[in-house]
Amino acid sequence: MNITMLTVKIDRQEPTDLFEQVAAEIRRAIAEGEAKPGERLPPARDLAAVLDVNTNTVLRSLRLLRDEGLLEFRRGRGIHVAGTPEQGAVIARARDLVRFARQQGYRTEELVRIIESVG
Repeated sequence: MNITMLTVKIDRQEPTDLFEQVAAEIRRAIAEGEAKPGERLPPARDLAAVLDVNTNTVLRSLRLLRDEGLLEFRRGRGIHVAGTPEQGAVIARARDLVRFARQQGYRTEELVRIIESVG
């Protein structure tokens, strides 16, 4: 299995948190085709060593991207690119909609029916 090497840069002078900078750089790499769906990313500790940041900083970035639907964690097989930035944006909006619907008292099944009726 080939591991995709990423060009990830961070700026310690930037007011943005390091984990957000790392996540943004990985998003950019996926958007520009540097990392394609199905490809494996380097291990978090390797990315951390290259960037000279704590491994937990990289792991936080990777978890954020997993939650956005861009990455997939496979036990014993590493971290793989799961989708495109557009797909990640749709997943993030869907999560927001589900959260909002729950706050309004709707269950998932009810939300699905609403979406089907307007789709």
